[in-house]
Amino acid sequence: MRWLTLFRSVVLLIALVACVNSPHAQPHSGSGDIAELWQDPVDLSERDLFNGPGGAELAPPPNGTYEFVAFKTTGTNPGYDVRDATGRLWSVKLGIEAQSEVTASRILWAMGFPQPATYFVEQFTLTGADAGVKSHARFRTDLPQWRSAAEWSWQENPFTDTPQFRGLIVAQLVLNNWDLKTSNNRIYEATDAAAVPRRQFIVRDVGSSLGKSRQFRLFAMLGTRGAQGSKNNVDDFEQQGFIEKVEGNKVRFDYRGMNQPLVDSVTVADVIWACEQMAKIPDGQWQSAFKAGWYPPDHTDRYIRKIKEKLAQGLALKATATR
Repeated sequence: MRWLTLFRSVVLLIALVACVNSPHAQPHSGSGDIAELWQDPVDLSERDLFNGPGGAELAPPPNGTYEFVAFKTTGTNPGYDVRDATGRLWSVKLGIEAQSEVTASRILWAMGFPQPATYFVEQFTLTGADAGVKSHARFRTDLPQWRSAAEWSWQENPFTDTPQFRGLIVAQLVLNNWDLKTSNNRIYEATDAAAVPRRQFIVRDVGSSLGKSRQFRLFAMLGTRGAQGSKNNVDDFEQQGFIEKVEGNKVRFDYRGMNQPLVDSVTVADVIWACEQMAKIPDGQWQSAFKAGWYPPDHTDRYIRKIKEKLAQGLALKATATR
Protein backbone atom coordinates (compact mmCIF):
# COMPACT_ATOMS: atom_id res chain seq x y z
CA MET A 1 0.00 0.00 0.00
CA ARG A 2 2.89 2.35 0.77
CA TRP A 3 4.39 1.75 -2.68
CA LEU A 4 0.97 2.23 -4.31
CA THR A 5 0.48 5.53 -2.47
CA LEU A 6 3.98 6.69 -3.46
CA PHE A 7 3.38 5.71 -7.10
CA ARG A 8 0.11 7.64 -7.22
CA SER A 9 1.79 10.69 -5.72
CA VAL A 10 4.61 10.59 -8.29
CA VAL A 11 2.17 10.20 -11.17
CA LEU A 12 0.11 13.12 -9.89
CA LEU A 13 3.20 15.31 -9.52
CA ILE A 14 4.40 14.48 -13.03
CA ALA A 15 0.96 15.15 -14.43
CA LEU A 16 0.83 18.57 -12.76
CA VAL A 17 4.26 19.49 -14.13
CA ALA A 18 3.28 18.25 -17.57
CA CYS A 19 0.14 20.35 -17.57
CA VAL A 20 2.24 23.43 -16.88
CA ASN A 21 4.92 22.63 -19.45
CA SER A 22 2.98 20.85 -22.18
CA PRO A 23 3.17 22.51 -25.60
CA HIS A 24 0.11 24.27 -26.97
CA ALA A 25 -0.59 25.65 -30.40
CA GLN A 26 0.05 29.38 -30.56
CA PRO A 27 -1.64 30.56 -33.76
CA HIS A 28 -0.54 33.93 -35.05
CA SER A 29 -1.17 35.90 -38.19
CA GLY A 30 1.58 35.36 -40.76
CA SER A 31 2.57 36.99 -44.00
CA GLY A 32 3.87 33.98 -45.90
CA ASP A 33 3.08 33.38 -49.56
CA ILE A 34 0.46 30.61 -49.50
CA ALA A 35 2.13 29.11 -52.60
CA GLU A 36 4.95 28.08 -50.25
CA LEU A 37 2.52 25.74 -48.49
CA TRP A 38 -0.12 24.89 -51.10
CA GLN A 39 -0.74 25.34 -54.82
CA ASP A 40 -3.98 24.53 -56.59
CA PRO A 41 -3.34 21.20 -58.40
CA VAL A 42 -4.87 22.34 -61.68
CA ASP A 43 -3.05 19.48 -63.42
CA LEU A 44 -4.45 16.86 -61.05
CA SER A 45 -5.85 14.66 -63.82
CA GLU A 46 -2.35 14.47 -65.33
CA ARG A 47 -0.43 13.79 -62.12
CA ASP A 48 1.22 10.40 -61.84
CA LEU A 49 0.30 9.23 -58.36
CA PHE A 50 2.22 5.99 -58.80
CA ASN A 51 5.60 7.67 -59.37
CA GLY A 52 4.83 10.91 -57.54
CA PRO A 53 6.53 14.31 -57.92
CA GLY A 54 9.86 12.69 -58.80
CA GLY A 55 8.36 10.90 -61.78
CA ALA A 56 9.39 7.60 -63.31
CA GLU A 57 12.73 9.01 -64.43
CA LEU A 58 13.91 9.53 -60.85
CA ALA A 59 12.61 6.22 -59.47
CA PRO A 60 15.28 3.96 -57.94
CA PRO A 61 15.73 0.76 -59.95
CA PRO A 62 14.05 -2.30 -58.42
CA ASN A 63 16.45 -4.91 -57.09
CA GLY A 64 19.24 -2.35 -57.48
CA THR A 65 22.55 -2.18 -55.63
CA TYR A 66 23.32 0.77 -53.35
CA GLU A 67 26.43 1.84 -51.47
CA PHE A 68 26.14 2.34 -47.72
CA VAL A 69 26.88 5.93 -46.60
CA ALA A 70 25.57 6.14 -43.02
CA PHE A 71 23.06 4.66 -40.61
CA LYS A 72 19.81 6.54 -40.05
CA THR A 73 20.08 8.27 -36.67
CA THR A 74 16.63 9.86 -36.25
CA GLY A 75 13.13 8.49 -35.78
CA THR A 76 12.02 5.08 -34.58
CA ASN A 77 12.52 3.12 -37.80
CA PRO A 78 15.89 1.74 -38.89
CA GLY A 79 17.43 2.85 -42.16
CA TYR A 80 20.40 4.26 -44.03
CA ASP A 81 21.73 6.97 -46.25
CA VAL A 82 22.81 5.25 -49.45
CA ARG A 83 24.22 6.21 -52.83
CA ASP A 84 23.08 4.75 -56.13
CA ALA A 85 25.20 3.98 -59.21
CA THR A 86 24.72 7.53 -60.56
CA GLY A 87 25.94 9.11 -57.33
CA ARG A 88 22.50 10.23 -56.15
CA LEU A 89 22.04 10.19 -52.35
CA TRP A 90 18.93 8.51 -50.93
CA SER A 91 17.42 8.44 -47.45
CA VAL A 92 16.17 4.89 -46.84
CA LYS A 93 13.62 3.98 -44.18
CA LEU A 94 12.94 0.34 -43.37
CA GLY A 95 10.03 -1.09 -41.45
CA ILE A 96 6.32 -0.60 -41.03
CA GLU A 97 6.21 3.06 -42.16
CA ALA A 98 7.68 2.46 -45.61
CA GLN A 99 4.34 1.74 -47.29
CA SER A 100 2.17 4.26 -45.46
CA GLU A 101 4.65 7.10 -45.93
CA VAL A 102 4.75 6.72 -49.71
CA THR A 103 0.98 6.46 -50.08
CA ALA A 104 0.16 9.30 -47.67
CA SER A 105 2.73 11.48 -49.43
CA ARG A 106 1.05 10.81 -52.79
CA ILE A 107 -2.35 11.84 -51.40
CA LEU A 108 -1.03 15.11 -49.94
CA TRP A 109 0.67 15.89 -53.26
CA ALA A 110 -2.60 15.24 -55.11
CA MET A 111 -4.28 17.79 -52.79
CA GLY A 112 -1.74 20.45 -53.76
CA PHE A 113 0.70 20.21 -50.86
CA PRO A 114 4.33 19.88 -52.05
CA GLN A 115 6.13 16.64 -51.33
CA PRO A 116 9.65 15.25 -51.82
CA ALA A 117 10.39 12.43 -54.24
CA THR A 118 9.61 9.17 -52.41
CA TYR A 119 9.32 5.60 -53.64
CA PHE A 120 8.63 2.19 -52.17
CA VAL A 121 11.32 -0.38 -53.00
CA GLU A 122 10.36 -3.98 -52.37
CA GLN A 123 13.95 -5.28 -52.40
CA PHE A 124 17.48 -3.92 -52.86
CA THR A 125 21.08 -4.90 -52.17
CA LEU A 126 23.27 -2.88 -49.82
CA THR A 127 27.07 -2.90 -50.07
CA GLY A 128 29.53 -1.77 -47.42
CA ALA A 129 28.44 -1.69 -43.78
CA ASP A 130 25.47 -3.94 -42.97
CA ALA A 131 25.73 -5.40 -46.46
CA GLY A 132 23.04 -7.74 -47.74
CA VAL A 133 19.65 -7.94 -49.35
CA LYS A 134 17.09 -5.62 -47.72
CA SER A 135 13.34 -5.42 -48.28
CA HIS A 136 10.36 -3.12 -47.82
CA ALA A 137 11.96 0.30 -47.86
CA ARG A 138 10.99 3.90 -48.44
CA PHE A 139 13.53 5.68 -50.65
CA ARG A 140 13.53 9.49 -50.55
CA THR A 141 15.70 12.03 -52.34
CA ASP A 142 15.67 15.76 -53.01
CA LEU A 143 14.27 16.95 -56.30
CA PRO A 144 17.01 18.63 -58.39
CA GLN A 145 15.47 22.10 -58.03
CA TRP A 146 14.98 21.94 -54.24
CA ARG A 147 17.20 21.37 -51.21
CA SER A 148 16.19 20.73 -47.60
CA ALA A 149 17.17 23.69 -45.43
CA ALA A 150 15.37 23.82 -42.06
CA GLU A 151 12.50 22.62 -39.89
CA TRP A 152 9.15 24.36 -39.42
CA SER A 153 6.64 24.12 -36.60
CA TRP A 154 2.96 23.23 -36.62
CA GLN A 155 2.44 25.81 -33.87
CA GLU A 156 4.45 28.72 -35.26
CA ASN A 157 4.57 29.31 -39.00
CA PRO A 158 3.38 31.97 -41.48
CA PHE A 159 0.18 30.10 -42.38
CA THR A 160 -1.61 29.27 -39.12
CA ASP A 161 -4.57 31.53 -39.90
CA THR A 162 -5.16 30.17 -43.40
CA PRO A 163 -7.76 27.58 -44.47
CA GLN A 164 -5.03 25.73 -46.38
CA PHE A 165 -2.97 25.20 -43.23
CA ARG A 166 -5.94 24.07 -41.19
CA GLY A 167 -7.03 21.94 -44.15
CA LEU A 168 -3.62 20.29 -43.96
CA ILE A 169 -4.42 19.39 -40.35
CA VAL A 170 -7.72 17.88 -41.50
CA ALA A 171 -5.85 15.81 -44.09
CA GLN A 172 -3.74 14.32 -41.30
CA LEU A 173 -6.94 13.40 -39.45
CA VAL A 174 -8.39 11.74 -42.54
CA LEU A 175 -5.19 9.72 -42.96
CA ASN A 176 -4.81 9.17 -39.19
CA ASN A 177 -1.31 10.61 -39.15
CA TRP A 178 -0.76 11.17 -35.43
CA ASP A 179 2.96 12.03 -35.40
CA LEU A 180 2.68 15.79 -35.90
CA LYS A 181 5.97 17.17 -34.65
CA THR A 182 8.42 19.79 -35.82
CA SER A 183 11.18 17.34 -36.73
CA ASN A 184 8.90 15.78 -39.36
CA ASN A 185 8.45 19.09 -41.20
CA ARG A 186 11.00 20.62 -43.55
CA ILE A 187 11.45 23.91 -45.38
CA TYR A 188 12.91 23.39 -48.84
CA GLU A 189 14.71 26.20 -50.67
CA ALA A 190 14.83 26.58 -54.44
CA THR A 191 18.16 26.01 -56.13
CA ASP A 192 16.96 27.81 -59.26
CA ALA A 193 17.28 31.58 -58.87
CA ALA A 194 14.21 32.13 -61.04
CA ALA A 195 11.95 29.72 -59.14
CA VAL A 196 8.69 30.99 -57.65
CA PRO A 197 8.02 30.40 -54.82
CA ARG A 198 11.50 30.44 -53.32
CA ARG A 199 10.54 28.11 -50.44
CA GLN A 200 8.30 25.11 -49.83
CA PHE A 201 6.89 24.16 -46.42
CA ILE A 202 6.56 20.37 -46.50
CA VAL A 203 5.10 17.82 -44.09
CA ARG A 204 7.69 15.23 -44.98
CA ASP A 205 7.64 12.23 -42.65
CA VAL A 206 4.04 10.99 -42.82
CA GLY A 207 4.64 7.29 -42.15
CA SER A 208 2.63 7.28 -38.92
CA SER A 209 -0.50 7.17 -41.07
CA LEU A 210 -3.11 4.65 -42.17
CA GLY A 211 -3.45 3.08 -38.74
CA LYS A 212 -5.29 4.25 -35.64
CA SER A 213 -4.70 7.55 -33.87
CA ARG A 214 -5.31 7.03 -30.18
CA GLN A 215 -3.17 7.92 -27.19
CA PHE A 216 -3.66 6.42 -23.75
CA ARG A 217 -5.07 9.06 -21.43
CA LEU A 218 -2.20 8.64 -18.96
CA PHE A 219 0.36 9.54 -21.63
CA ALA A 220 -1.75 12.54 -22.65
CA MET A 221 -1.89 13.68 -19.02
CA LEU A 222 1.87 13.30 -18.64
CA GLY A 223 2.53 15.27 -21.83
CA THR A 224 4.62 12.53 -23.40
CA ARG A 225 4.46 11.36 -27.01
CA GLY A 226 4.54 7.65 -26.15
CA ALA A 227 2.04 5.18 -27.62
CA GLN A 228 0.00 7.60 -29.73
CA GLY A 229 -1.40 5.01 -32.10
CA SER A 230 -0.69 2.39 -34.73
CA LYS A 231 0.69 2.69 -38.26
CA ASN A 232 -0.08 1.01 -41.55
CA ASN A 233 -2.83 -1.21 -40.17
CA VAL A 234 -6.03 -1.42 -42.20
CA ASP A 235 -8.04 -3.04 -39.40
CA ASP A 236 -7.18 -0.18 -37.06
CA PHE A 237 -7.79 2.39 -39.77
CA GLU A 238 -11.32 1.13 -40.33
CA GLN A 239 -12.05 1.40 -36.59
CA GLN A 240 -11.06 5.05 -36.29
CA GLY A 241 -13.87 7.56 -36.58
CA PHE A 242 -13.67 11.09 -37.94
CA ILE A 243 -16.15 13.73 -36.82
CA GLU A 244 -17.79 13.20 -33.45
CA LYS A 245 -19.69 16.44 -33.00
CA VAL A 246 -20.06 19.95 -34.37
CA GLU A 247 -20.42 22.79 -31.88
CA GLY A 248 -21.10 26.06 -33.67
CA ASN A 249 -18.12 26.61 -35.96
CA LYS A 250 -15.88 24.12 -34.17
CA VAL A 251 -15.52 20.43 -34.90
CA ARG A 252 -14.85 17.71 -32.36
CA PHE A 253 -12.92 14.85 -33.93
CA ASP A 254 -12.34 11.26 -32.90
CA TYR A 255 -8.85 12.22 -31.76
CA ARG A 256 -7.12 12.08 -28.39
CA GLY A 257 -3.43 12.89 -28.42
CA MET A 258 -0.55 15.31 -28.01
CA ASN A 259 -1.81 17.70 -30.68
CA GLN A 260 -5.27 18.38 -29.25
CA PRO A 261 -4.85 22.20 -29.25
CA LEU A 262 -3.83 22.06 -32.91
CA VAL A 263 -6.77 19.86 -33.82
CA ASP A 264 -9.13 22.09 -31.83
CA SER A 265 -8.20 25.06 -34.06
CA VAL A 266 -10.00 23.50 -37.05
CA THR A 267 -13.33 24.98 -38.13
CA VAL A 268 -16.25 23.62 -40.13
CA ALA A 269 -15.08 25.57 -43.18
CA ASP A 270 -11.62 24.00 -42.91
CA VAL A 271 -13.09 20.49 -42.90
CA ILE A 272 -15.20 21.27 -45.95
CA TRP A 273 -12.21 22.76 -47.80
CA ALA A 274 -9.96 19.75 -47.13
CA CYS A 275 -12.64 17.20 -47.97
CA GLU A 276 -13.46 19.01 -51.22
CA GLN A 277 -9.78 18.91 -52.18
CA MET A 278 -9.47 15.20 -51.44
CA ALA A 279 -12.78 14.42 -53.16
CA LYS A 280 -11.33 15.81 -56.41
CA ILE A 281 -8.88 12.90 -56.62
CA PRO A 282 -10.17 10.49 -59.31
CA ASP A 283 -10.75 6.85 -58.44
CA GLY A 284 -7.91 5.67 -60.65
CA GLN A 285 -5.45 7.94 -58.89
CA TRP A 286 -6.55 6.68 -55.47
CA GLN A 287 -5.68 3.22 -56.76
CA SER A 288 -2.31 4.48 -58.03
CA ALA A 289 -1.48 6.11 -54.68
CA PHE A 290 -1.94 2.82 -52.84
CA LYS A 291 -0.22 0.86 -55.60
CA ALA A 292 2.78 3.15 -55.05
CA GLY A 293 2.92 1.80 -51.48
CA TRP A 294 2.60 -1.81 -52.69
CA TYR A 295 -0.69 -2.40 -50.91
CA PRO A 296 -2.59 -5.53 -51.98
CA PRO A 297 -5.89 -4.87 -53.81
CA ASP A 298 -8.11 -5.94 -50.91
CA HIS A 299 -6.36 -3.58 -48.48
CA THR A 300 -6.42 -0.80 -51.07
CA ASP A 301 -10.18 -1.13 -51.50
CA ARG A 302 -10.76 -1.10 -47.74
CA TYR A 303 -8.59 1.98 -47.20
CA ILE A 304 -10.23 3.92 -50.02
CA ARG A 305 -13.70 2.96 -48.85
CA LYS A 306 -12.99 4.23 -45.34
CA ILE A 307 -11.39 7.45 -46.60
CA LYS A 308 -14.41 8.16 -48.78
CA GLU A 309 -16.71 7.58 -45.81
CA LYS A 310 -14.77 10.26 -43.94
CA LEU A 311 -14.91 12.63 -46.90
CA ALA A 312 -18.67 12.15 -47.19
CA GLN A 313 -19.04 12.99 -43.50
CA GLY A 314 -16.98 16.15 -43.96
CA LEU A 315 -18.81 17.24 -47.10
CA ALA A 316 -22.15 16.75 -45.35
CA LEU A 317 -21.22 19.73 -43.18
CA LYS A 318 -21.88 21.99 -46.16
CA ALA A 319 -25.63 21.51 -45.67
CA THR A 320 -25.52 22.81 -42.10
CA ALA A 321 -22.90 25.49 -42.83
CA THR A 322 -25.18 27.21 -45.34
CA ARG A 323 -28.21 27.39 -43.04
